[in-house]
Amino acid sequence: MFEPRPRPSAEPRDRHVGRALAALAVAALVAGCGGGSSSAPDATGGKPASGTAQPAGTGPVAKPAPVMPAIAPKEPPPGPPLPAVTYEPQGRRDPFIAVSIAREGGGITVGTVRLVGVVQGRQGLLALVEAPDGIGYILRVGDIFGDGRVTGITANSVTFAVAARGVQKANVVTLRLATE
Repeated sequence: MFEPRPRPSAEPRDRHVGRALAALAVAALVAGCGGGSSSAPDATGGKPASGTAQPAGTGPVAKPAPVMPAIAPKEPPPGPPLPAVTYEPQGRRDPFIAVSIAREGGGITVGTVRLVGVVQGRQGLLALVEAPDGIGYILRVGDIFGDGRVTGITANSVTFAVAARGVQKANVVTLRLATE
Protein backbone atom coordinates (compact mmCIF):
# COMPACT_ATOMS: atom_id res chain seq x y z
CA MET A 1 0.00 0.00 0.00
CA PHE A 2 1.32 3.42 -1.01
CA GLU A 3 1.48 6.01 1.70
CA PRO A 4 2.46 9.55 0.77
CA ARG A 5 5.32 10.97 2.75
CA PRO A 6 4.69 14.33 4.33
CA ARG A 7 7.01 17.21 3.64
CA PRO A 8 9.39 17.96 6.48
CA SER A 9 7.57 21.24 7.21
CA ALA A 10 4.07 19.70 7.13
CA GLU A 11 1.94 19.88 10.21
CA PRO A 12 0.56 16.69 11.82
CA ARG A 13 -2.91 17.62 10.55
CA ASP A 14 -1.65 17.44 6.94
CA ARG A 15 -0.41 13.90 7.55
CA HIS A 16 -3.83 12.75 8.68
CA VAL A 17 -5.49 14.30 5.63
CA GLY A 18 -3.01 12.60 3.32
CA ARG A 19 -3.58 9.22 4.96
CA ALA A 20 -7.35 9.60 4.75
CA LEU A 21 -7.16 10.45 1.03
CA ALA A 22 -4.89 7.46 0.36
CA ALA A 23 -7.24 5.10 2.22
CA LEU A 24 -10.22 6.49 0.27
CA ALA A 25 -8.43 5.93 -3.06
CA VAL A 26 -7.55 2.32 -2.16
CA ALA A 27 -11.14 1.60 -1.09
CA ALA A 28 -12.47 2.99 -4.38
CA LEU A 29 -10.06 0.84 -6.40
CA VAL A 30 -10.97 -2.33 -4.49
CA ALA A 31 -14.70 -1.70 -4.88
CA GLY A 32 -14.42 -1.06 -8.62
CA CYS A 33 -12.24 -4.11 -9.35
CA GLY A 34 -14.74 -6.86 -8.60
CA GLY A 35 -14.36 -10.33 -10.12
CA GLY A 36 -16.56 -11.84 -12.86
CA SER A 37 -18.50 -14.12 -10.51
CA SER A 38 -20.54 -13.24 -7.53
CA SER A 39 -23.15 -14.86 -5.42
CA ALA A 40 -25.50 -11.87 -5.70
CA PRO A 41 -28.48 -12.22 -8.04
CA ASP A 42 -28.27 -10.30 -11.30
CA ALA A 43 -30.78 -7.75 -12.51
CA THR A 44 -32.51 -9.99 -15.09
CA GLY A 45 -33.61 -13.20 -13.51
CA GLY A 46 -32.93 -13.05 -9.84
CA LYS A 47 -30.60 -16.07 -10.25
CA PRO A 48 -26.98 -16.01 -9.15
CA ALA A 49 -24.51 -15.43 -11.95
CA SER A 50 -22.72 -18.42 -13.39
CA GLY A 51 -19.11 -19.17 -12.58
CA THR A 52 -17.88 -17.97 -15.97
CA ALA A 53 -17.15 -14.37 -16.61
CA GLN A 54 -18.97 -12.61 -19.40
CA PRO A 55 -17.08 -10.36 -21.77
CA ALA A 56 -17.46 -6.69 -21.05
CA GLY A 57 -20.42 -5.09 -22.80
CA THR A 58 -22.23 -8.36 -23.66
CA GLY A 59 -24.08 -8.89 -20.36
CA PRO A 60 -27.62 -7.87 -19.60
CA VAL A 61 -28.12 -4.12 -19.78
CA ALA A 62 -30.42 -2.44 -17.28
CA LYS A 63 -33.07 -0.35 -18.97
CA PRO A 64 -33.16 3.25 -17.82
CA ALA A 65 -36.19 4.26 -15.79
CA PRO A 66 -38.79 6.08 -17.87
CA VAL A 67 -38.50 9.83 -17.55
CA MET A 68 -41.57 11.29 -15.88
CA PRO A 69 -42.67 14.70 -17.15
CA ALA A 70 -42.41 17.50 -14.64
CA ILE A 71 -45.74 18.23 -13.05
CA ALA A 72 -46.45 21.89 -12.43
CA PRO A 73 -48.72 22.82 -9.52
CA LYS A 74 -52.27 23.60 -10.51
CA GLU A 75 -52.95 27.33 -10.63
CA PRO A 76 -55.98 28.41 -8.63
CA PRO A 77 -58.76 30.03 -10.61
CA PRO A 78 -58.74 33.83 -10.47
CA GLY A 79 -61.16 35.23 -7.95
CA PRO A 80 -63.21 38.38 -8.19
CA PRO A 81 -61.17 41.62 -8.29
CA LEU A 82 -60.60 43.31 -4.94
CA PRO A 83 -62.18 46.72 -4.39
CA ALA A 84 -59.88 49.72 -4.23
CA VAL A 85 -59.05 50.80 -0.68
CA THR A 86 -59.23 54.52 0.03
CA TYR A 87 -58.50 56.45 3.21
CA GLU A 88 -61.48 58.37 4.54
CA PRO A 89 -60.31 60.82 7.19
CA GLN A 90 -63.84 61.75 8.41
CA GLY A 91 -62.57 64.90 10.08
CA ARG A 92 -59.30 63.41 11.37
CA ARG A 93 -55.94 64.74 10.32
CA ASP A 94 -53.47 62.50 8.47
CA PRO A 95 -50.98 61.23 11.09
CA PHE A 96 -48.19 61.04 8.50
CA ILE A 97 -48.23 64.75 7.66
CA ALA A 98 -46.41 67.22 9.92
CA VAL A 99 -48.69 69.38 12.06
CA SER A 100 -47.37 72.60 10.53
CA ILE A 101 -48.61 71.67 7.03
CA ALA A 102 -51.57 69.49 7.92
CA ARG A 103 -54.13 72.26 7.61
CA GLU A 104 -55.01 73.99 4.39
CA GLY A 105 -54.35 77.70 4.24
CA GLY A 106 -50.93 77.68 5.87
CA GLY A 107 -51.42 75.30 8.78
CA ILE A 108 -51.77 76.03 12.47
CA THR A 109 -50.44 79.34 13.70
CA VAL A 110 -49.33 80.08 17.22
CA GLY A 111 -51.76 83.00 17.35
CA THR A 112 -54.81 80.73 16.90
CA VAL A 113 -54.12 78.27 19.75
CA ARG A 114 -54.79 78.79 23.44
CA LEU A 115 -52.88 77.55 26.48
CA VAL A 116 -55.12 75.33 28.61
CA GLY A 117 -52.60 73.99 31.11
CA VAL A 118 -49.05 73.40 32.23
CA VAL A 119 -47.99 70.14 33.88
CA GLN A 120 -44.77 68.88 35.40
CA GLY A 121 -43.27 65.95 33.44
CA ARG A 122 -40.25 63.76 34.13
CA GLN A 123 -38.02 66.00 32.06
CA GLY A 124 -39.52 69.37 32.92
CA LEU A 125 -42.65 71.40 32.30
CA LEU A 126 -45.09 70.48 29.50
CA ALA A 127 -47.55 72.92 27.90
CA LEU A 128 -51.07 71.77 27.01
CA VAL A 129 -52.42 73.81 24.08
CA GLU A 130 -55.70 73.51 22.18
CA ALA A 131 -56.15 74.30 18.48
CA PRO A 132 -59.31 76.01 17.18
CA ASP A 133 -60.69 72.66 16.00
CA GLY A 134 -60.56 71.29 19.57
CA ILE A 135 -57.52 69.04 19.16
CA GLY A 136 -55.10 69.24 22.09
CA TYR A 137 -51.33 69.07 21.86
CA ILE A 138 -48.66 68.44 24.50
CA LEU A 139 -45.53 70.53 23.89
CA ARG A 140 -42.11 70.72 25.50
CA VAL A 141 -39.24 73.14 25.03
CA GLY A 142 -37.73 72.73 21.57
CA ASP A 143 -40.89 71.36 19.87
CA ILE A 144 -41.93 72.92 16.58
CA PHE A 145 -45.62 73.71 16.48
CA GLY A 146 -47.30 75.40 13.54
CA ASP A 147 -45.28 78.44 12.55
CA GLY A 148 -43.27 78.61 15.77
CA ARG A 149 -40.92 76.77 18.09
CA VAL A 150 -41.36 76.46 21.86
CA THR A 151 -38.55 78.38 23.56
CA GLY A 152 -39.75 78.40 27.16
CA ILE A 153 -42.43 77.13 29.54
CA THR A 154 -43.22 78.55 32.97
CA ALA A 155 -45.88 77.60 35.50
CA ASN A 156 -48.47 79.86 33.80
CA SER A 157 -47.14 80.60 30.25
CA VAL A 158 -45.51 79.21 27.14
CA THR A 159 -43.24 81.21 24.83
CA PHE A 160 -42.86 80.63 21.07
CA ALA A 161 -40.30 81.97 18.61
CA VAL A 162 -42.35 82.55 15.46
CA ALA A 163 -40.59 82.26 12.11
CA ALA A 164 -40.68 85.12 9.61
CA ARG A 165 -43.34 84.69 6.96
CA GLY A 166 -43.73 86.87 3.90
CA VAL A 167 -43.44 90.52 4.96
CA GLN A 168 -43.80 89.68 8.66
CA LYS A 169 -40.68 89.68 10.77
CA ALA A 170 -39.72 86.92 13.18
CA ASN A 171 -41.09 87.62 16.64
CA VAL A 172 -41.76 86.11 20.06
CA VAL A 173 -45.29 85.15 21.18
CA THR A 174 -46.18 84.33 24.79
CA LEU A 175 -49.43 82.57 25.66
CA ARG A 176 -50.66 82.86 29.25
CA LEU A 177 -53.13 80.75 31.20
CA ALA A 178 -56.54 82.39 31.47
CA THR A 179 -57.34 83.45 35.04
CA GLU A 180 -60.91 83.00 36.13
